[in-house]
Amino acid sequence: MTALLRADNVGVAYGRAKPVDDVSLTLAAGELMVVVGPNGAGKTTLMKLLTGEISPSGGQVILDGEDLARIPAWRLASKRAVMAQATRLAFPFTVAEVVRIGIDSVGRALTRADRERTIGEALRAADIGHLTGRSYQTLSGGEQQRVQFARTFAQLKAGQRMSDRQVLFLDEPVANLDLAHQIALMESAATLASEGVAVIAVLHDLNLAATFADRILVMHRGRAHALGKPADVVTRANVELIFGVDICRENGSADGLPVVLPQNYARSRMERGAA
Repeated sequence: MTALLRADNVGVAYGRAKPVDDVSLTLAAGELMVVVGPNGAGKTTLMKLLTGEISPSGGQVILDGEDLARIPAWRLASKRAVMAQATRLAFPFTVAEVVRIGIDSVGRALTRADRERTIGEALRAADIGHLTGRSYQTLSGGEQQRVQFARTFAQLKAGQRMSDRQVLFLDEPVANLDLAHQIALMESAATLASEGVAVIAVLHDLNLAATFADRILVMHRGRAHALGKPADVVTRANVELIFGVDICRENGSADGLPVVLPQNYARSRMERGAA
């Protein structure tokens, strides 16, 4: 399968510190990859390298056959959308206005009807249609997250007029979301992947990662420790080594996906049940 996104031995150094060191990966159209790892493992820095927000000290990133650093910003906007870990807005935009920002740079050729249809589709994908007229600053953290997802969704849909080979970057997209909206957002991302978009997301929830990822990349101390299918990567040995947590690993789902439960909690639960 031809890679839509490729990182060749990328890394970045700040003096002696190397937040990301010699990481290589490929991401195909239609694939959903999840990046996991403990705090400080280099996940967000890797995403910034892959999106072009920061330049690598070594190696290169290739997007759709081109050096990412050489792609003009106007073309890049149609090829990839980024939902950052935290986004602050200084002006009192409404929810609809924030979502509309997603299509301003790539949707100018759209008719007014197409623009409104795209915004409506994005609002539905993020389940924020009822918030359309609200000021962004008055929303909860979780609601703001969903607005930012809608913005990236709208950007991708508008950009499809210029490019049908796109990548969606999601850095901790489910932070602050309740369980139902975590699942709904990841289902929307998976739907985009099924339509041919390459999706790469940073998550902390290993169970959520195992449920939705085609492949999981485990980052550890700035390096790629493991990359593969969830059942091959989310192992007791890996979780204990990388996260320092002893777990029960059960193939609890019908398709054999791993289910992670902390060992100490599982033991105390059994003891409570026996009592």
